[in-house]
Amino acid sequence: MTPRLSKLPSSLKTLTLAVGTATLLLACSPGQTKQTKAIHIDGSSTVYPITETIVKEYNAQSPSTLDVKVDFSGTGGGFRKFCAGETDISNASRPILKAEIEACKKNNISYLELPVAFDALTIVVNPKNTWANDITVAELKKLWEPQAEGQIKTWNQIRDSWPNQPINLYGPGKDSGTFDYFTAAIVGEEGASRTDYQASEDDEIIAQGVMNDPNGLGYFGYAYYQEKPEALKALAVDNQKGSGPIKPSANATEAEKYRPLARPLFIYVNAVTAQNNPAMNNFLDFYMQKAPKVVQNVGYIAFDPDDYTKLYRNFHKTKVGTVFGGTSEFNLTLDEVLTKRAEY
Repeated sequence: MTPRLSKLPSSLKTLTLAVGTATLLLACSPGQTKQTKAIHIDGSSTVYPITETIVKEYNAQSPSTLDVKVDFSGTGGGFRKFCAGETDISNASRPILKAEIEACKKNNISYLELPVAFDALTIVVNPKNTWANDITVAELKKLWEPQAEGQIKTWNQIRDSWPNQPINLYGPGKDSGTFDYFTAAIVGEEGASRTDYQASEDDEIIAQGVMNDPNGLGYFGYAYYQEKPEALKALAVDNQKGSGPIKPSANATEAEKYRPLARPLFIYVNAVTAQNNPAMNNFLDFYMQKAPKVVQNVGYIAFDPDDYTKLYRNFHKTKVGTVFGGTSEFNLTLDEVLTKRAEY
């Protein structure tokens, strides 16, 4: 069973998310049955399995209360729609970026930020790959940095002991929050990556690519590896800080050992929709109640159930905005994610 992350610190009770000056108070009525406008969710394919599962359960239990639909177009694609007012909730595998913050401001879109899980971003190869069991952060950078394009083509160029065979790369496209996070954490600059690889905003397509290619290597969210542990081989990652290679796992993430590839996952909620659509509160309450079990079942790392209760309780009290500075911050612990002071 996937362990849950530790309790939230008491300081979360005073967490403020600062964009704007007025506190947004949301009313919640558990018995709400009023027919209201449909809710449209889009964004991250990494967060999609969590939200999709919860939406299916909600629609099955409350078919006449609120029609909730969920799609995915990548974190970046999702934020473009969200900040244009086209969607009500945006799944995100990284915090909202400065350009997206400005786009939302330009269109008068205020939002609330809810962390819903932790992920261990996973590097995978084909099981027929007998030589690679681990990889260092420096080797990942050498493989994926822009300078590698057209130059780093074989396994032995990454590590001398590996064979002189082609290395075929699979990864997320530029609209993916996973792409943003990986490039910031590994290459050192958000969006800095070689482009000569098979790219997709759909993690399932990336997984299938590596599964069908003995010389393939790719990266995506931990849940997609958890779905197919016999068909994919996860590499241990050595951050070269003394701990040696660490395989992705809930335990490693909880112990803060799987750095820099452990990351929080979010949903962003349109504050005006939440205020004006009464049934939205019921759905969000349902989401946070179901999240602990669903997150575990999907394959990510869940918070403690009490933490979800506290998060949702604070959701009704907080100011709109983000506690992040508009960047894909990495190396954050759970406590740091949930107690960061607002900058916007």
